[in-house]
Amino acid sequence: MITKSMSNNSTNIDEKALIAELTDPKKQRAAFSKVITLYQEQLYWQIRKLLINHDDTADVLQNTFLKAWSNIGSFRGDSKLSTWLYTIAHNESITFLTKAQAEREMIADDPDEYLQQQIMADKYFDGDETQKKLLCAIATLPPKQRQVFNMRYFDEMPYEEISGILQTSVGALKASYHFAVEKITEFFKKEEI
Repeated sequence: MITKSMSNNSTNIDEKALIAELTDPKKQRAAFSKVITLYQEQLYWQIRKLLINHDDTADVLQNTFLKAWSNIGSFRGDSKLSTWLYTIAHNESITFLTKAQAEREMIADDPDEYLQQQIMADKYFDGDETQKKLLCAIATLPPKQRQVFNMRYFDEMPYEEISGILQTSVGALKASYHFAVEKITEFFKKEEI
């Protein structure tokens, strides 16, 4: 089940000290291992809510950490480390979705229906029918709108933090979230008929 509140291992870390370790060639590998330990669960669920499938999520999570590792020298510390990682995870997820969408359009008549079938067949999901319907409704949203909805609703992120991750204005995020809620509401109304 995708829960509304995620455990946050990163709340008690000294981020400045960790960043200093990441820039020290002698401590870099050990520091990056800490980063993986601290952020892998959060990033997994952030990606999973967008991609739906466990195996795809694991692949994108691995790519996220590979990209972060190969670009650690370019991290300037202008944003929080978690924001930087979420941004990489978001970009990797969107890249994956773009490729997967093109493939699904070749093999499926309705790509949204394909995602909904993935949700219903997910052996790792342990929620009830209402939760499955909510995930199916979310799966019908465009990827960026889905990401905004997930970050705001499930992770309860402030719009300002989402803005830093997605590089989008707060006003645009609020509009995107509002439209997502309307589409999800409409999905449930159609399900009742």
